[in-house]
Amino acid sequence: MTASIASPQALERLVLEMGFLPFFCNSIPGFSVEEHTPPELWFSPQREGPWDWKGPVANGGHCVYGKFFQGKAGFVSLAWFPHLANYRRGGYDFEARYEDGLAPWKDRQIYCALQSHGSLLTRELKVQCGYGRGGQRGFETVITRLQMMTYVNIQDFECRRDAHGLPYGWPTARYTTPEAQFGPSAVCSAYDDAPQASGERILAHLRTLLPHAEERQLLALLGTMS
Repeated sequence: MTASIASPQALERLVLEMGFLPFFCNSIPGFSVEEHTPPELWFSPQREGPWDWKGPVANGGHCVYGKFFQGKAGFVSLAWFPHLANYRRGGYDFEARYEDGLAPWKDRQIYCALQSHGSLLTRELKVQCGYGRGGQRGFETVITRLQMMTYVNIQDFECRRDAHGLPYGWPTARYTTPEAQFGPSAVCSAYDDAPQASGERILAHLRTLLPHAEERQLLALLGTMS
């Protein structure tokens, strides 16, 4: 396999070409940002690499980023995301899911906080929803579940800033909803199809994209329809 990513533009092009691309190595060889990146760029103190590029690509308007692959992070092109959302959501918008008793209160609390504010950094979202010392627990479980169901995604990564406005520390995720970032019409454009039909369409694409993968691996990647 030839490493092909050496810039954020190249990363975005590859996501748009493939439609689906996990960030880290996984059970399917060659199917990750990590494996398509020259090793010297993965953690380089002198040069930018995927850790620096993922924010700009996620916020560039053409790719959706989040924990969409068996609870692990990766990109989905905006062209394919409506089909993933239609399948994973099983025909439900979030409020209908909650009203039917298919989503716990903790999920709704985080989802509503993001709806109210548009987007929130991890620490802001935790404060809004009472996570932290002496408060609620299980934030990572809830936020991952919401991403896997495609109700939440990561819009960008941002560092804290010091008194002089200079960034410092490791960037943290800015969470939002796909509808807030890309608009409801873009996210819900496959809703006229049956959720299972969207799943079959994705699976057919993955079979073509990854002919070396086993069917069980592709089914695991597709995930469960909610």
